Formats: sequence, C-alpha cells, structure tokens
Amino acid sequence: MNSIDLSVESKLILAKKLGFNEHKLKKVELFVKEVLAYNKKYNLISKNSEKDIWNRHIVDSAQLINFIDIRNHRTLSDLGTGAGFPGIILSIFFEDILTFHVKLYEKSKVKNMFLRSVIENMGIKNTSIYDNDYQSHNIDADYIVSRAFKKLPEMLRISREIAKKPHKLIVMLGKSAQDEVNKASKGMIYKYKLIPSITQSDSRILLVDASK
Repeated sequence: MNSIDLSVESKLILAKKLGFNEHKLKKVELFVKEVLAYNKKYNLISKNSEKDIWNRHIVDSAQLINFIDIRNHRTLSDLGTGAGFPGIILSIFFEDILTFHVKLYEKSKVKNMFLRSVIENMGIKNTSIYDNDYQSHNIDADYIVSRAFKKLPEMLRISREIAKKPHKLIVMLGKSAQDEVNKASKGMIYKYKLIPSITQSDSRILLVDASK
C-alpha cells in the first residue's frame, strides 16, 4: 500500500471512527505538511516513518481522544511531545472546546521552535508550550499523556510525586506493555487498564487513574 492509500485510509478512520470533521481534517493535513517540510532540515520524526506518517503518528495520536472526557476535565499535559504527537493532534480535535487547554512540554530547542511556529501559523489558541524541565514545573492537569517519552517507572514516578492529583495518566506502550506494567506496578496503589492500540495490534495504551 502506497503513502497516498495510507493517508486516505487514515483520514477515513479520523472522520468515521474518531469524529474529525472536514475543517479539522484540513488542519491536520496542514500540520502534516508543516512536519514533513521542517523534517527536510531538522530531525522531527524518523525519515523512515515519513511515508507512514498518517497511521504511525496521526491516527496513533488521535486515538487518545477515546479516553478523554472533557465534561469535567479541562487540561491536558503532553510530556515530551516532540513534533506535537499527540498534543497538537488533540489540540486540533478539541479546538472548539474553548475551556479545554493543552500544555506541550518539549526540551529540544528545534522542536520547541517548530511547535511555536505551528501554533502561530495554524492559529491554534488552546495550547501553550513549556520546556521539558518537568521537575521544576508543578504539573497541574486533568490528563497527563506520554508517547515515547520516558520509561514507565519514571512516568509513574512523575504521576506519583510531581503531578497534582487527581489526574489520569495515559502512556502509550509497545509490544512488551504487559511485562512493563507487571514490573513497574509493584506496590502501585492506582487502578489501571491496558487497551489495545488501533494502529498496531501488539501495542497497548495504559490508562492509570491517579486519584490520590
């Protein structure tokens, strides 16, 4: 399947399964163009993943919408967002919810500069950017998400020791997800669920309810 076919299939998933309307899809298309253009000079994403950017990065990020309830939760922190995955995709989807705010944490100056450019050029208003020194920031969010940022024990430590509570922690894991959880969750008092990813059959999404 070529890259055009993949983008068409991914857009159908975004529209039919995840609820992206035409306006939001066009904004995602613009974001993809920005990523690929910037990636010619800077290493935002792996060159090998460019052809599969729609499935590997866009849909993979967008599926987190299924786990976010905006009725009583208004803020989301994306730690180590990189090129904006999943944070920018979530910002685009929730852009019409004026009371919902996305915080992007990224220490790379190049990626930070890219994110600021995207937010300005695309008119994304419900998003702010921080450096990635999360140790010095008092993370205050209803949702904390992580996609290829830190290993699970560190994410659980951040949730337990740094972030304000209550919050929900969402961590995207690979094929060794269950083993990672088994090792990292010893003594953990939080309730958690492992949900299959819709983009990779052997990947999982960890949902942790950090209520105390």
